[in-house]
Amino acid sequence: MAHASDKKILVVDDEPDVRNFLAACIEDAGFQVHTAADGEEALEKLQADPPDLMTLDMVMPRKSGIGLMRQLRGMERFTHLPVIVITAHAHDEFGSEDFKGFFAFTSGLRPRFTMEKPVTPQKLVDAISAILGVETEPPQDHKQFQIKKMVAEADPDTLEKIRELLSSKRTAER
Repeated sequence: MAHASDKKILVVDDEPDVRNFLAACIEDAGFQVHTAADGEEALEKLQADPPDLMTLDMVMPRKSGIGLMRQLRGMERFTHLPVIVITAHAHDEFGSEDFKGFFAFTSGLRPRFTMEKPVTPQKLVDAISAILGVETEPPQDHKQFQIKKMVAEADPDTLEKIRELLSSKRTAER
């Protein structure tokens, strides 16, 4: 099974606090995260470095979520990009038409999942993990995670040198 650290997620939301919160939740689970402030910026980032999944706000300036989805679904390379729509406007005048628009897409082109704000970190990470079929990293101190990753990827000779260094340090401290 793939690991979260192998997958890139693009978080698209015009609200900086929401965008940063979602990015932090996803990054804490071990995913690689990129962000965009609106549909136009998202399109640029998608074309430059396609992610494995995108979270998408519906109501944004320059290009709305539905506008971006319509454009992406017309582009062959993005027809199968999994999308999780995250919105606070599913049932109000700002987003209800966009929300209906998502469900007007044929079933293969619809967002994979829709979540209403506020989103809980665990629900978001669980949805992403299920869609991508990955195991997530347990939330940890970032330095501790980096060290564990380095050790897991190290060759046996390097690991032996580290063990010797740590062993000699413990002996010297006694």
